[in-house]
Formats: sequence, structure tokens, C-alpha cells
Amino acid sequence: VNSVMATDVMDKELKNLRNVRWDRAFAPSSTKPESPEAAAAAARDNVNRKATIVIEHLIQASDVAHTMQHWHVYRKWNAKLFTEMTLAYREGRADTDPATFWYDGELGFLDFYIIPLAKKLKECGVFGVCSDEYLTYAMENRHEWAEKGREVVAELVESLRPEAALTGGILDIVAENEHFTDE
Repeated sequence: VNSVMATDVMDKELKNLRNVRWDRAFAPSSTKPESPEAAAAAARDNVNRKATIVIEHLIQASDVAHTMQHWHVYRKWNAKLFTEMTLAYREGRADTDPATFWYDGELGFLDFYIIPLAKKLKECGVFGVCSDEYLTYAMENRHEWAEKGREVVAELVESLRPEAALTGGILDIVAENEHFTDE
């Protein structure tokens, strides 16, 4: 159940509960079991607790993996999501135009979700030395977004104007400029 619930990253209460479980799983034990059987049971419970919370974080990471990859991969998937959300807004399936919050929203998402997630993945060691790479890319993408994000949003908005759709959407424009691969 926790693994399925891990996909809901917007629920603050669930996030807080995950953080508590993470802290509990990775905190050093301060109690000494009274018997070898109790020590074995405590060790088994701790392994299970760690495995469960790590799986939850792996599921979260898989959902946002593009944010922990090279800038051009991040841009590609960011543009796809922006396009999807813009179309939802235009069709009345969303209340807010993403252009009004996208720049600041991405900064917050990177600062308060992606980078802390990458740090946890590094802490638990599940990806070995690759964890350093994921954290580095997340931090570099944050820096790059802070510098170029407003321009990126303006390009996205421009490419999604109805008259721009006649000549190709943002994905065509970005692909021409970035030479994307399907990573």
C-alpha cells in the first residue's frame, strides 16, 4: 500500500509520514535488545522498514527521473508536461494557466522535492556511485532553471500559441535546438 501511495507526491501529510518513516529507518538504534532473539527480530524489522521506505523513494524517483538527468532530458520532459498542462487548461480541465506559475513552481519542486529526494537516494546507497550523478544533475538543473527558466517558459508559451501550432509545437522547436534523443 505504501508503494502505491508513494506516487502521490502532492499530499503534504503523506510526505511528512514518509519523512518520519525514513528518519526511523535510517536513525541509529539507541536501544540494545535483551536477547539474541529480540536482536534478530529487531534487525529483521529494521531491514524490512528500510526496504519499504527505499522502495517508496525509488517509485518517486522513477516518476521524476528526468529531473535528475542531463539538462536536455530535463527540458524535453518539462516541455511535454507544460504542453499537457496548458492543453488541459485550455480545454477547461485545469483551473490555472501553467504559464503563471511554471518558473517559480519548478524552482520550488527542485528545492523542496527533487534535491531532497536525490539526497535520500544517495544516503541509502541504493544506486551506489550513480547517486552522486543524480544529485549533481538535480542541482545543476536547478541552477540552469534559475538562470534560463523564465526564457524557457516564454518559449513554451510562444510555441503553444494557436498560430504557432500551425508551424509545429514546442517539441519540434526544442528538438531542433537541442538535438534530443529518446533517453
